[in-house]
Amino acid sequence: MNTQSAPLTPEELALRGIRIPPQPQVLLELERVMASDDYDARGIARIIERDAGIAAMLFKVARNPMFAGNAAPSTLDKAIIRLGFRPTLNIARAVALSTTLGQDTQRAYTMFWAHSRELAMLAAQIAEERVSVCNIFPEQAYLAGIFLKCGVPVLMQRFPDYCSELLREDRMDFPSLREEDQRFNVDHCTIGYLVARHWRLPDFIAEAILHHGEVPRDEFGATRSLVAILHLASHVRHSLAGSHNASWPRYGHEVLAELCLHPDEFPEYLADLKENALTAAA
Repeated sequence: MNTQSAPLTPEELALRGIRIPPQPQVLLELERVMASDDYDARGIARIIERDAGIAAMLFKVARNPMFAGNAAPSTLDKAIIRLGFRPTLNIARAVALSTTLGQDTQRAYTMFWAHSRELAMLAAQIAEERVSVCNIFPEQAYLAGIFLKCGVPVLMQRFPDYCSELLREDRMDFPSLREEDQRFNVDHCTIGYLVARHWRLPDFIAEAILHHGEVPRDEFGATRSLVAILHLASHVRHSLAGSHNASWPRYGHEVLAELCLHPDEFPEYLADLKENALTAAA
């Protein structure tokens, strides 16, 4: 089994045939218009509506009470007003990624994006509840959850056998991505980071994707808080699925400290998160 001594550079990735997906034209147009400071909700809605898939899924996400509050918006431009322009762009990025990578009907891609959306919604729920502690907003946590392991479908497109176990009918979780990376001499974290940078995600989100396998040092600030949220979201998902979370014994105490959660209160907090997740999914 091969191991790599350093992360692959974009040039090395290109030489190996690993393609970083480009942003859809809709996102490029949104970024151009919003950089001009001359736009309104209806104009933003008209741009998003050019891609029916992105528009439909963004509207569905925006109607979730976590993002839209108690009154679900009836039109896309009303959803944009309720969300805010920057959160709308972030959610559009998250939605667009899942429609850009793995558009075929292979079960592996379907399972991957279902997993990512579950994780993203849990992360958004935690961010909403802990926003006063860590200053990470729900749509930022949702965006990070969708992009967190986006290096996996990139590698699945390049190497058909990468994460091939996802094709098993009874697969409840990912195979070991560390073992998959060693097997193919790649680094899904670095690739996910490069995708995030190419898609112009905020720096702290891109850094969280790069460092999500650990809990970064205190000086990483927002990145550390976001990684802690993602670790906790993953732990909740493991708990809901009845599967073992191998990273929690190693990093759980750091996650709780970062999110200002006392260990004695955590079992009740975890139960509340699980109950809210099940209610939202019902």
